Amino acid sequence: MAESWDGNHDPGSPSEESYHLERLHIEPIYDAFICPLTKQVMQDPVTLENGMTFEREAIEKWFKECRDSGRKPVCPLTHRDLKSTELNPSIALRNTIEEWNARNEAAQIDMARRSLSMGSAEGDIMQALKFVQHLCQKSRANKHVIRNADLIPMIVDMLKTSSRRVRCKALETLLVVVEDDDDNKEIMAEGDNVRTIVKFLSNEQSKEREAAISLLYELSKSKNLCGKIGSVNGAILILVGMASSKSENLVTVEKAENTLENLEKCEINVKQMAENGRLQPLLTLLLEGSPETKLSMAVFLGELVLNNDVKVLVARTVGSSLISIMRYGDMSSREAALKSLNQISSDESSAKILIEAGILPPLVKDLFFVGANQLPMKLKEVSATILANIVNTGYDFDSVPVGSEHQTLVSEDIVHNFLHLISNTGPAIECKLLQVLFGLTSSPTTVFNVVSAIKSSAATISLVQFIEAPQKDLRVASIKLLRNLSPHMGQELARCLRGTSGQLGSLIKVISENTGITEEQAAAVGLVADLPERDRGLTRQMLDEGAFQLAISRIVSIRQGETRGNRFVTPYLEGLVKVLSRITFVLNDEPNAVSLCREQNVAALFIELLQTNGLDNVQMVSAMALENLSQESKNLTKLPEIPKPGFCVSIFPCLSKPPVITGLCKVHRGTCSLRDTFCLLEGQAVDKLVALLDHTNEKVVEASLAAVCTLLDDGVDIEQGVHELCEAEGIKPILLVLLEKRTETLRRRAVWAVERLLRTEEISFEVSGDPNVSTALVDAFQHGDYRTRQIAERALKHVDRIPNFSGVFPNTG
Repeated sequence: MAESWDGNHDPGSPSEESYHLERLHIEPIYDAFICPLTKQVMQDPVTLENGMTFEREAIEKWFKECRDSGRKPVCPLTHRDLKSTELNPSIALRNTIEEWNARNEAAQIDMARRSLSMGSAEGDIMQALKFVQHLCQKSRANKHVIRNADLIPMIVDMLKTSSRRVRCKALETLLVVVEDDDDNKEIMAEGDNVRTIVKFLSNEQSKEREAAISLLYELSKSKNLCGKIGSVNGAILILVGMASSKSENLVTVEKAENTLENLEKCEINVKQMAENGRLQPLLTLLLEGSPETKLSMAVFLGELVLNNDVKVLVARTVGSSLISIMRYGDMSSREAALKSLNQISSDESSAKILIEAGILPPLVKDLFFVGANQLPMKLKEVSATILANIVNTGYDFDSVPVGSEHQTLVSEDIVHNFLHLISNTGPAIECKLLQVLFGLTSSPTTVFNVVSAIKSSAATISLVQFIEAPQKDLRVASIKLLRNLSPHMGQELARCLRGTSGQLGSLIKVISENTGITEEQAAAVGLVADLPERDRGLTRQMLDEGAFQLAISRIVSIRQGETRGNRFVTPYLEGLVKVLSRITFVLNDEPNAVSLCREQNVAALFIELLQTNGLDNVQMVSAMALENLSQESKNLTKLPEIPKPGFCVSIFPCLSKPPVITGLCKVHRGTCSLRDTFCLLEGQAVDKLVALLDHTNEKVVEASLAAVCTLLDDGVDIEQGVHELCEAEGIKPILLVLLEKRTETLRRRAVWAVERLLRTEEISFEVSGDPNVSTALVDAFQHGDYRTRQIAERALKHVDRIPNFSGVFPNTG
């Protein structure tokens, strides 16, 4: 009976394998070749003293069992005692078996070649693959036989068959063929063999995928094949995905991880891994590689696009090393380090790590240093970019020394150096340095130092000039910086913008651009909005420039949904409303302002804006503007002309009756309208203002209460004002504002309003029974400022908490 494909030697069971062998006239197995103990063809036959032949390993095991059991050695076939256990090699038999094996294997290999063709039956192919596996497992030397027989390319071709079983078996067979055999691995490097195997990694069939990753792992042990595997498009990405998968089985994940570790031998693979989110190998080479490798990795790191989590990892792992290279490396190394630091400094968390690692002193030194080893301007721009990234973290830069004399970023001489560079470099670095100052002025802890340094260097005019820069980035950076400065340098900026240089016009032009709503527009309108609202000269110039008509047009457009929305809509709208409110601060001495408010019905627009829920600043500014407009109502209302009495009335006064004039405003005592006199009653604004007295934002409440109080002011009919507030159910909300005592400003305003309300007898009587109101007034009388205490005292007299002594003492005047 012949030996079967899969290595089994069972002479008693005919099989399909033996049929194929007989068909090819393979020599039968002779009984002398079979070990009586193992029933297998012997490889190292030995003969006992009685002439019986066995496989050396099997008979040695038999003798050991005899010794271990305390028995005398006997022949396992005859069971007769043996005088000697000496084993004599059967050299002739061994040579005969080897020759027989060689002839049979040659025939079987030839049969395998015939079976490993695309036209063969699946069963034949499977048996051929099993035979190749058996042959290679029997002896490492047989792997050379398989290679010399050119079977490896034929097995690879089986990967392209339509049979899933054959593909899987072919992958398993290739693994056996190449395992611990570099020559066979080299053959696998030819053509697109590796690419074919990689394709199986994305196969939905887990068995094929597992077989492919096992084969690929074995191939990756060859450095030559590491480059080949990495060069297959998508191979490393797939492996990275498998290594981090939560759904793959653990063996597959481990094999993928081990394969990637092998692929790290090639630097180009390490770079690919970094591109696909596996950054640690690159960082390791950057820390431990040769100088050339470190430079290569740093250069590549500077070109990578990293997510924020990875930036933190990079900062923690190699931040200090990169800073050291930036300090002490040659120019090419410093350039690579700076570009890498630029990448990782753009995230707030990683930037803070770099600050703690000591990046600021060398960074500032590189920017300011002039000499033989100074950075070229293009690298100073990178340094400025890194610094701009870092200062936007909100770190306490007043506590981080950056100079030899313990200066900080906001020390006067350091800021002066920034300003000097801004005035004496190109647009690119100027833009970044303006962003640095913007970052420093965004923090309440450092803004005052920067403002002081700018004032002492008289740099305001030069900063304002950038508003007209042709480069958009530079223009945006300057406008954003000036906006941060405007609350602290409003008068200086207003003086510069009031000049004839045209910067105010440039700002208005930016605001008016009809290209959606950009960051530049939001910053420009914010800058104009934050300038001192009572600067009449600036307001007049804005009137001449058409700024207010523009603001109205844009506000209406946004309200009607005609302007495309984005993240800058809210600050843009808030700025526009605040810009428009400026006009209400000059009504009493600027006829053109009154005319514009009438023509554009500005009061109606502000009343509408009171209802923009969720936009606190819009509501607050609108209420402030309505306060200003309402203050002007008593000056603009048209008082009726009283007709002169007739002849009889002059002789007989008892016959006279006061004329009855209808249609007059009860509060302003004249003819009012919302458009012409800005009357809150005519605009039905009282209800809307009262509703805002319950707002969660105290600034909105303050502005709304101030607007409501114009109905109780001197120069109007206070009693009628109280009546209107009663109609609007505004008395209780005003009393609640007093009781809550949220801010000192609110308390002061509420005490004033309550005193006016208590002048009405009915309200005074009702409130006198509320101990909470009395307690609040007493508290204001005891703890308020001088003016508040005076008003609280009058209010307490209205509710009889303090007696009125004015009638006790005679008038001595």
